[in-house]
Amino acid sequence: MNNMNSIQGQDGGVSILLATFNGERFFREQLQSLENQTYGNWRLLISDDGSTDATLEIVEEFRTGTTHTVEVIEGPRRGFVRNFLGMVACADRASAYYAFCDQDDIWDPDKLERAISWLSAQPVQTPALYCSRTRNIDEAGNTIGYSPLFSRPKNFTNALVQSIAGGNTMVINSAAAELLRAFGTAIDVPSYDWWSYLVVTGCGGVVKYDPEPAIGYRQHAENLVGANTGLRALVKRLGMLNAGRFRFWSEQHIAALEPSSHLLTEENQAQFDRFRQIRSSAFPLNLYHLVKGGFYRQTLIGNIGLWVAVLFRKI
Repeated sequence: MNNMNSIQGQDGGVSILLATFNGERFFREQLQSLENQTYGNWRLLISDDGSTDATLEIVEEFRTGTTHTVEVIEGPRRGFVRNFLGMVACADRASAYYAFCDQDDIWDPDKLERAISWLSAQPVQTPALYCSRTRNIDEAGNTIGYSPLFSRPKNFTNALVQSIAGGNTMVINSAAAELLRAFGTAIDVPSYDWWSYLVVTGCGGVVKYDPEPAIGYRQHAENLVGANTGLRALVKRLGMLNAGRFRFWSEQHIAALEPSSHLLTEENQAQFDRFRQIRSSAFPLNLYHLVKGGFYRQTLIGNIGLWVAVLFRKI
Protein backbone atom coordinates (compact mmCIF):
# COMPACT_ATOMS: atom_id res chain seq x y z
CA MET A 1 0.00 0.00 0.00
CA ASN A 2 1.01 3.60 -0.53
CA ASN A 3 1.45 6.20 2.16
CA MET A 4 -1.48 8.64 2.62
CA ASN A 5 0.56 11.49 1.11
CA SER A 6 1.89 9.68 -1.94
CA ILE A 7 -1.12 9.93 -4.21
CA GLN A 8 -0.32 11.22 -7.68
CA GLY A 9 -2.86 11.70 -10.44
CA GLN A 10 -3.72 13.20 -13.75
CA ASP A 11 -5.08 16.62 -14.63
CA GLY A 12 -8.82 17.22 -14.30
CA GLY A 13 -11.41 14.50 -14.24
CA VAL A 14 -12.91 12.84 -11.18
CA SER A 15 -11.21 11.24 -8.21
CA ILE A 16 -13.54 8.57 -6.83
CA LEU A 17 -12.95 8.24 -3.09
CA LEU A 18 -13.90 4.73 -1.97
CA ALA A 19 -13.71 3.66 1.68
CA THR A 20 -13.44 -0.07 2.34
CA PHE A 21 -13.60 -2.37 5.34
CA ASN A 22 -14.33 -6.08 4.97
CA GLY A 23 -16.54 -5.42 1.97
CA GLU A 24 -15.97 -8.55 -0.09
CA ARG A 25 -19.63 -9.57 -0.21
CA PHE A 26 -20.90 -6.90 -2.61
CA PHE A 27 -17.65 -5.25 -3.66
CA ARG A 28 -17.31 -6.68 -7.16
CA GLU A 29 -20.75 -5.36 -8.14
CA GLN A 30 -19.83 -1.87 -6.99
CA LEU A 31 -16.52 -1.90 -8.84
CA GLN A 32 -18.24 -3.12 -11.99
CA SER A 33 -20.72 -0.25 -11.75
CA LEU A 34 -17.76 2.16 -11.69
CA GLU A 35 -16.33 0.49 -14.77
CA ASN A 36 -19.71 0.93 -16.47
CA GLN A 37 -19.80 4.72 -16.04
CA THR A 38 -20.57 6.69 -19.20
CA TYR A 39 -18.22 9.42 -17.92
CA GLY A 40 -14.81 7.88 -18.38
CA ASN A 41 -12.28 10.39 -17.04
CA TRP A 42 -11.97 9.06 -13.52
CA ARG A 43 -9.37 7.55 -11.23
CA LEU A 44 -9.99 5.53 -8.09
CA LEU A 45 -8.54 6.12 -4.64
CA ILE A 46 -9.31 3.35 -2.15
CA SER A 47 -8.68 3.85 1.55
CA ASP A 48 -8.87 0.53 3.37
CA ASP A 49 -9.49 0.59 7.11
CA GLY A 50 -7.86 -2.75 7.91
CA SER A 51 -9.85 -5.35 5.98
CA THR A 52 -9.19 -8.95 6.94
CA ASP A 53 -11.36 -10.57 4.27
CA ALA A 54 -10.81 -10.70 0.48
CA THR A 55 -11.45 -6.97 -0.09
CA LEU A 56 -7.87 -6.14 -1.05
CA GLU A 57 -7.59 -9.21 -3.27
CA ILE A 58 -10.68 -8.01 -5.14
CA VAL A 59 -9.03 -4.60 -5.52
CA GLU A 60 -5.97 -6.17 -7.12
CA GLU A 61 -8.19 -8.25 -9.39
CA PHE A 62 -9.99 -5.08 -10.48
CA ARG A 63 -6.77 -3.11 -10.93
CA THR A 64 -5.34 -5.64 -13.37
CA GLY A 65 -8.49 -5.56 -15.50
CA THR A 66 -9.14 -1.82 -15.78
CA THR A 67 -7.49 0.95 -17.75
CA HIS A 68 -8.20 3.43 -14.95
CA THR A 69 -5.67 4.42 -12.30
CA VAL A 70 -6.31 2.64 -9.01
CA GLU A 71 -4.44 3.69 -5.84
CA VAL A 72 -4.78 2.00 -2.44
CA ILE A 73 -3.84 3.64 0.85
CA GLU A 74 -4.08 2.65 4.48
CA GLY A 75 -7.04 4.23 6.22
CA PRO A 76 -6.85 5.96 9.60
CA ARG A 77 -8.83 3.15 11.33
CA ARG A 78 -10.93 5.75 13.11
CA GLY A 79 -14.27 4.97 11.48
CA PHE A 80 -15.87 5.77 8.13
CA VAL A 81 -16.09 9.56 8.70
CA ARG A 82 -12.35 9.96 9.27
CA ASN A 83 -11.70 7.57 6.40
CA PHE A 84 -13.64 9.63 3.86
CA LEU A 85 -12.40 13.02 5.09
CA GLY A 86 -8.87 11.66 5.14
CA MET A 87 -9.18 10.84 1.45
CA VAL A 88 -10.27 14.40 0.71
CA ALA A 89 -7.10 15.58 2.47
CA CYS A 90 -4.72 13.42 0.45
CA ALA A 91 -6.53 13.02 -2.88
CA ASP A 92 -5.05 14.36 -6.10
CA ARG A 93 -5.29 18.18 -5.97
CA ALA A 94 -5.34 18.33 -9.78
CA SER A 95 -8.75 16.66 -9.90
CA ALA A 96 -11.64 18.86 -10.95
CA TYR A 97 -14.18 16.77 -9.03
CA TYR A 98 -14.37 14.28 -6.18
CA ALA A 99 -17.00 11.56 -5.78
CA PHE A 100 -17.61 9.73 -2.50
CA CYS A 101 -18.23 6.02 -2.92
CA ASP A 102 -19.35 3.20 -0.59
CA GLN A 103 -18.20 -0.39 -1.08
CA ASP A 104 -21.58 -2.10 -1.36
CA ASP A 105 -23.83 0.08 -3.57
CA ILE A 106 -24.46 -0.01 -7.30
CA TRP A 107 -24.00 3.20 -9.29
CA ASP A 108 -26.28 3.90 -12.23
CA PRO A 109 -24.19 4.11 -15.43
CA ASP A 110 -24.86 7.84 -15.84
CA LYS A 111 -24.25 8.80 -12.19
CA LEU A 112 -20.99 10.66 -12.81
CA GLU A 113 -22.16 12.07 -16.13
CA ARG A 114 -25.24 13.64 -14.54
CA ALA A 115 -23.23 15.08 -11.67
CA ILE A 116 -20.47 16.50 -13.85
CA SER A 117 -23.02 17.96 -16.27
CA TRP A 118 -24.32 20.19 -13.47
CA LEU A 119 -21.02 20.81 -11.69
CA SER A 120 -19.25 21.86 -14.87
CA ALA A 121 -21.86 24.58 -15.39
CA GLN A 122 -20.99 26.21 -12.03
CA PRO A 123 -18.26 28.86 -11.69
CA VAL A 124 -14.97 27.13 -10.90
CA GLN A 125 -14.36 29.31 -7.84
CA THR A 126 -17.80 28.55 -6.33
CA PRO A 127 -17.97 25.55 -3.99
CA ALA A 128 -20.53 23.17 -5.48
CA LEU A 129 -22.05 19.90 -4.32
CA TYR A 130 -24.21 17.50 -6.31
CA CYS A 131 -26.28 14.90 -4.49
CA SER A 132 -29.32 12.82 -5.28
CA ARG A 133 -32.19 10.78 -4.03
CA THR A 134 -31.43 7.07 -3.64
CA ARG A 135 -33.10 3.91 -4.85
CA ASN A 136 -32.92 1.44 -1.97
CA ILE A 137 -32.04 -2.11 -2.96
CA ASP A 138 -31.94 -5.40 -1.06
CA GLU A 139 -29.06 -7.84 -0.88
CA ALA A 140 -30.01 -9.29 -4.26
CA GLY A 141 -30.11 -5.87 -5.91
CA ASN A 142 -33.91 -5.62 -6.09
CA THR A 143 -35.54 -2.21 -5.59
CA ILE A 144 -37.34 -2.04 -2.24
CA GLY A 145 -38.07 1.68 -1.98
CA TYR A 146 -36.71 5.19 -2.31
CA SER A 147 -35.27 7.80 0.01
CA PRO A 148 -37.52 10.79 0.86
CA LEU A 149 -38.00 13.37 -1.87
CA PHE A 150 -36.96 16.82 -0.64
CA SER A 151 -38.19 19.93 -2.44
CA ARG A 152 -37.44 22.87 -0.12
CA PRO A 153 -34.34 25.06 -0.65
CA LYS A 154 -30.98 23.53 0.20
CA ASN A 155 -29.08 26.04 2.34
CA PHE A 156 -27.23 26.56 5.62
CA THR A 157 -30.44 27.25 7.55
CA ASN A 158 -31.59 23.76 6.62
CA ALA A 159 -28.13 22.17 6.91
CA LEU A 160 -27.75 23.17 10.57
CA VAL A 161 -30.71 20.96 11.49
CA GLN A 162 -30.82 18.26 8.79
CA SER A 163 -28.75 16.15 6.45
CA ILE A 164 -30.49 15.77 3.08
CA ALA A 165 -28.56 13.13 1.14
CA GLY A 166 -26.18 10.24 1.52
CA GLY A 167 -22.51 10.78 0.88
CA ASN A 168 -22.64 7.85 -1.54
CA THR A 169 -24.57 10.15 -3.91
CA MET A 170 -22.29 13.18 -3.52
CA VAL A 171 -19.87 14.65 -6.04
CA ILE A 172 -18.11 17.93 -5.23
CA ASN A 173 -15.90 20.31 -7.19
CA SER A 174 -12.35 21.27 -6.26
CA ALA A 175 -13.48 24.50 -4.56
CA ALA A 176 -15.69 22.48 -2.20
CA ALA A 177 -12.87 20.01 -1.56
CA GLU A 178 -10.55 22.88 -0.63
CA LEU A 179 -13.13 24.10 1.87
CA LEU A 180 -13.31 20.68 3.53
CA ARG A 181 -9.53 20.68 3.78
CA ALA A 182 -9.56 24.21 5.22
CA PHE A 183 -11.98 23.21 7.98
CA GLY A 184 -9.78 20.22 8.78
CA THR A 185 -10.33 16.55 8.18
CA ALA A 186 -9.26 15.16 11.59
CA ILE A 187 -12.53 16.20 13.21
CA ASP A 188 -15.35 14.46 15.03
CA VAL A 189 -18.66 14.94 13.24
CA PRO A 190 -21.68 12.61 12.86
CA SER A 191 -21.21 11.99 9.14
CA TYR A 192 -19.07 13.27 6.29
CA ASP A 193 -22.11 13.89 4.06
CA TRP A 194 -23.95 16.11 6.55
CA TRP A 195 -20.64 17.89 7.24
CA SER A 196 -20.08 18.48 3.51
CA TYR A 197 -23.58 19.94 3.18
CA LEU A 198 -22.93 22.25 6.15
CA VAL A 199 -19.56 23.49 4.94
CA VAL A 200 -20.53 24.08 1.31
CA THR A 201 -23.76 25.94 2.09
CA GLY A 202 -22.25 27.80 5.04
CA CYS A 203 -19.49 29.25 2.89
CA GLY A 204 -21.78 30.45 0.12
CA GLY A 205 -21.60 27.41 -2.11
CA VAL A 206 -24.37 25.86 -4.18
CA VAL A 207 -26.10 22.49 -3.89
CA LYS A 208 -27.94 20.46 -6.50
CA TYR A 209 -30.34 17.86 -5.12
CA ASP A 210 -31.27 15.55 -7.98
CA PRO A 211 -34.77 14.12 -7.48
CA GLU A 212 -33.90 11.21 -9.78
CA PRO A 213 -31.97 8.45 -7.98
CA ALA A 214 -28.42 7.93 -9.21
CA ILE A 215 -27.47 4.84 -7.19
CA GLY A 216 -28.81 1.63 -5.77
CA TYR A 217 -28.28 2.04 -2.01
CA ARG A 218 -27.74 -1.42 -0.60
CA GLN A 219 -29.67 -2.33 2.56
CA HIS A 220 -28.21 -5.21 4.53
CA ALA A 221 -27.40 -6.27 8.07
CA GLU A 222 -23.84 -4.89 8.00
CA ASN A 223 -24.85 -1.34 6.98
CA LEU A 224 -23.33 1.30 9.25
CA VAL A 225 -26.00 3.76 8.10
CA GLY A 226 -29.23 2.49 6.58
CA ALA A 227 -32.14 4.06 4.73
CA ASN A 228 -33.89 6.78 6.72
CA THR A 229 -37.44 5.82 5.74
CA GLY A 230 -40.51 4.11 7.16
CA LEU A 231 -42.15 3.77 10.56
CA ARG A 232 -39.20 1.89 12.03
CA ALA A 233 -36.85 4.74 11.08
CA LEU A 234 -39.24 7.28 12.62
CA VAL A 235 -39.40 5.37 15.90
CA LYS A 236 -35.61 5.10 15.88
CA ARG A 237 -35.23 8.87 15.35
CA LEU A 238 -37.63 9.59 18.22
CA GLY A 239 -35.58 7.32 20.44
CA MET A 240 -32.37 9.10 19.46
CA LEU A 241 -34.03 12.45 20.11
CA ASN A 242 -35.07 11.40 23.60
CA ALA A 243 -31.59 10.04 24.30
CA GLY A 244 -29.99 13.36 23.38
CA ARG A 245 -28.28 12.05 20.24
CA PHE A 246 -29.28 15.05 18.09
CA ARG A 247 -28.06 17.49 20.72
CA PHE A 248 -24.73 15.68 20.80
CA TRP A 249 -24.49 15.87 17.01
CA SER A 250 -25.17 19.62 17.15
CA GLU A 251 -22.38 19.97 19.71
CA GLN A 252 -20.03 18.14 17.36
CA HIS A 253 -20.94 20.41 14.45
CA ILE A 254 -20.50 23.56 16.51
CA ALA A 255 -17.10 22.41 17.77
CA ALA A 256 -15.98 21.62 14.21
CA LEU A 257 -17.33 24.85 12.69
CA GLU A 258 -16.14 27.32 15.32
CA PRO A 259 -12.36 27.31 14.62
CA SER A 260 -12.94 28.29 10.97
CA SER A 261 -16.26 30.11 11.31
CA HIS A 262 -14.67 33.16 9.66
CA LEU A 263 -14.94 31.23 6.39
CA LEU A 264 -18.74 31.32 6.64
CA THR A 265 -20.54 34.10 4.82
CA GLU A 266 -21.54 37.08 6.95
CA GLU A 267 -25.20 36.05 6.78
CA ASN A 268 -24.41 32.49 7.79
CA GLN A 269 -22.17 33.60 10.64
CA ALA A 270 -25.27 35.35 12.00
CA GLN A 271 -27.33 32.18 11.47
CA PHE A 272 -24.66 30.14 13.22
CA ASP A 273 -24.82 32.51 16.21
CA ARG A 274 -28.60 32.26 16.28
CA PHE A 275 -28.44 28.46 16.18
CA ARG A 276 -26.20 28.50 19.23
CA GLN A 277 -28.67 30.84 20.92
CA ILE A 278 -31.48 28.34 20.27
CA ARG A 279 -29.49 25.66 22.06
CA SER A 280 -28.52 27.84 25.03
CA SER A 281 -31.90 29.53 25.58
CA ALA A 282 -34.88 28.29 27.56
CA PHE A 283 -38.54 28.45 26.55
CA PRO A 284 -39.91 30.67 25.00
CA LEU A 285 -36.70 32.37 23.84
CA ASN A 286 -35.45 29.23 22.12
CA LEU A 287 -38.63 29.03 20.00
CA TYR A 288 -38.32 32.74 19.23
CA HIS A 289 -34.82 32.24 17.80
CA LEU A 290 -36.04 29.21 15.84
CA VAL A 291 -38.79 31.22 14.17
CA LYS A 292 -36.71 34.37 13.76
CA GLY A 293 -33.89 32.45 12.12
CA GLY A 294 -36.22 30.53 9.81
CA PHE A 295 -34.58 27.16 10.50
CA TYR A 296 -36.40 24.27 8.87
CA ARG A 297 -36.33 20.65 7.85
CA GLN A 298 -37.55 19.37 4.51
CA THR A 299 -40.81 17.69 5.59
CA LEU A 300 -43.79 18.46 7.82
CA ILE A 301 -42.99 15.56 10.15
CA GLY A 302 -39.38 16.67 10.25
CA ASN A 303 -40.39 20.20 11.25
CA ILE A 304 -42.69 18.92 13.97
CA GLY A 305 -39.75 16.94 15.29
CA LEU A 306 -37.56 20.04 15.11
CA TRP A 307 -40.02 22.09 17.17
CA VAL A 308 -40.28 19.32 19.75
CA ALA A 309 -36.49 19.04 19.91
CA VAL A 310 -36.10 22.78 20.43
CA LEU A 311 -38.93 22.94 22.97
CA PHE A 312 -37.33 20.24 25.13
CA ARG A 313 -33.77 21.42 24.45
CA LYS A 314 -32.82 18.24 22.62
CA ILE A 315 -31.00 19.88 19.72
